[in-house]
Amino acid sequence: MSTPAARVAKPRASDLLDWYDRHRRDLPWRAKPGETADPYRVWLSEIMLQQTTVVAVKPFYLKFLERFPTVQALAQAQEEAVMQAWAGLGYYSRARNLHACAKVVVARYGGRFPATESELLNLPGIGAYTAAAVAAIAFDEPAAAVDGNVERVLSRIHMLDESLPKAKPAIKALTEELVPASRPGDFAQALMDLGATICTPKRPACALCPWMAPCQAREQGLQETYPRKEKKVEGQLRRGAAFVVLRADDTILLRTRPPKGLLGSMAEPPTSEWDPTYEPSRAVLDAPIEARWQRLPGSVRHVFTHFPLELTVLFAKVPRGTPAPHDMRWTPRLKLYEEALPGVMKKALVHALGDLPGELAKVKKV
Repeated sequence: MSTPAARVAKPRASDLLDWYDRHRRDLPWRAKPGETADPYRVWLSEIMLQQTTVVAVKPFYLKFLERFPTVQALAQAQEEAVMQAWAGLGYYSRARNLHACAKVVVARYGGRFPATESELLNLPGIGAYTAAAVAAIAFDEPAAAVDGNVERVLSRIHMLDESLPKAKPAIKALTEELVPASRPGDFAQALMDLGATICTPKRPACALCPWMAPCQAREQGLQETYPRKEKKVEGQLRRGAAFVVLRADDTILLRTRPPKGLLGSMAEPPTSEWDPTYEPSRAVLDAPIEARWQRLPGSVRHVFTHFPLELTVLFAKVPRGTPAPHDMRWTPRLKLYEEALPGVMKKALVHALGDLPGELAKVKKV
C-alpha cells in the first residue's frame, strides 16, 4: 500500500449501503427491497455469472428458470436436457456441476440449500466466492464475497501494488473487515454493483462513487492502473477439422463429446483432434464416413479460456438411409435447436449450412 493508513479516510459500509439503496440494479434473480431472497435463484445466477456478463446471462437465466423452476426440477432432469438448456453460455463444466449440486441438495438436504458458507463449500461446483455470495445474499451470513468487481474496487481503494492473483488473500481480508453485521447480503450486492457500474475497468465514474474520498488510487489519479495483473500468456493456436454431413432426409450427423474434458457432454458435428500441428489439407483422412467431401473456404475461429482454435470445415451430402457410425446420430436440421450445441459448433454448422432454424440462425457466419 502506497499511502499511510492514518492519512486516508477508511471506506464505510454505511456509505456504500446508502448508495445502494438509491442505485441498486433491478436484476431478475435479485429480491426486491423487503423481499426474502430465494437461495435457488441466487445460487443459479451466481453459477451462470461466473466468467459471463450480466447482459449475456439475463436471457439464459430466465429461460433456464422457466424450464427448471426449482432445485427439485433441476435435480430430476436428464443431463442432456440440462446441457441443452445451458448451450451457448460456455464453460460447460458449470452445467454438469450445477446438475450434480442440485441432486446433492435434494438428496442430502431435502431440497433446502444449507445456510452457511462452510456447508455450501462442500457442494459440487461451489467455490469460495459462490459459497460466500449465496451465504450472504440468501441467508444474510456476514461472508465476504470477492469477485472480479470487488477485487478491482478494493485494489483501487487501498492502492494494492501486489498483482493478481497473488493479491487475492489480502483483498479477501480487507473485504472481511468491511462486511457489516447488519445487511451483509445487501453489502455484497452493493460491492458488485459498485464495480459493475461505477468502478469500471476503464474510465471509472469516480465523481459518483460513494467511496471516492477514501480511494487512494483516485487521489493519485491512478485508478485505471489498478488492479495490478500478471501478464496473461495466450495459449498456442490449435487447429482441427469439423465434418458437417447433410443426409437426403434433411438430417445432420452429430455426436456427444465425452463427459470429461473441454465441452464435456455437449453435442457436435464430428471433429478431428485439436492440435497446433494439425494439417487441414489432410483433414479428409479423419472423416467419420465415406463421402465426397468438400473443403469449404475460410475457417471457424473460436477462443477458449486457455487457447484459440481454428477449425477447417468439410461438408458432404449422403443418401437417405445412410447409417450413422457408432456413437453418432442423425438429427433433423429443423430440430438442431434442441441439441446441446456449444457456440463453436454452432459456428461450424452455420459455416457449412448457412441457414439454420430458430436461435441457431442468429449465429454469424465466420
